[in-house]
Amino acid sequence: MIYRNIAAFHSPLPVITFGGASISGEGGGYGFGVMSEGEAERLLKAAWEHGITLFDTAPIYGFGLSEERLGKYLPKEAMVISKSGVDWHETKRVNMTNSPVHTERMLHESLKRLKREVIDIYMIHWPDSKYDIREPLAVIKKAQEEGKIKHIGLCNTNLEDLARAREVCQVEVIQSELNLFNSAPFDGLKDEWKETFSMSWGTFDKGILTGRVTRERKYDKSDSRHSAPWWNKKDVLKKIERTEQLKNILPEFGLSLQEFCLHYNLYYYGLSTVLIGFKSEADIVQMTSNLQQKLMRERIEEVLVLWNNYE
Repeated sequence: MIYRNIAAFHSPLPVITFGGASISGEGGGYGFGVMSEGEAERLLKAAWEHGITLFDTAPIYGFGLSEERLGKYLPKEAMVISKSGVDWHETKRVNMTNSPVHTERMLHESLKRLKREVIDIYMIHWPDSKYDIREPLAVIKKAQEEGKIKHIGLCNTNLEDLARAREVCQVEVIQSELNLFNSAPFDGLKDEWKETFSMSWGTFDKGILTGRVTRERKYDKSDSRHSAPWWNKKDVLKKIERTEQLKNILPEFGLSLQEFCLHYNLYYYGLSTVLIGFKSEADIVQMTSNLQQKLMRERIEEVLVLWNNYE
């Protein structure tokens, strides 16, 4: 594993963060298919043994199951990220809200599920036009002062919310989607994310950029790709075609698809860490191995030019 020293944090942080949606299993919500309790336990222990010390989750991942599993199987030395803002009703219909009341309740529920007295990084999950972001952040800032949170961050944010947030607290972490198909979230933040601990989710676009999403692949009902509106079949097929084109180019550079996508985020964008939703120990071993070859920005640009002009 490679680690980076971040000024606001007392210990070095890994350039790969474990994405907790992958262990949401049969819980449903936002997750990626069935994973047994035993499989989740082995996967989390393997991640820790291979040097991944930062684990990201949210209540909506498995309707709390991801947090519960992290609480059961992570050593106390591991650093954990969780979020507020994506809640659900008794019927498990998703309720996206940054209501200060919901924020406070969600924080305490997460602490309970994670079996922790303090969460290392706590974030607002998504913007909510119904509430000024300063309102939930006032709740989070108070919790930080009480020692329940160490660091505050914003997920999927924008310049307007970021400016308002800084009136209330220090924003030390920014997390947004970034991959070869979608760079707009980070581009839209201009240079703001370079001054924080910057994290990307969707690094492999929910499996498309690993090559494991195929035209024929089916998904079980516990996998959010089974029926989510954002998993549009027409768009997915276009991305699969473009991914296959990229795979044809990369052998010339001695790179695998996963290596290139990883380095695109880490070295082309210069992010602090990338979130990866591992499903097996073999994936962890392969991805940590992919870190060994540092790919310069100029080489990444060569590949991008060829890909954009692919015929």
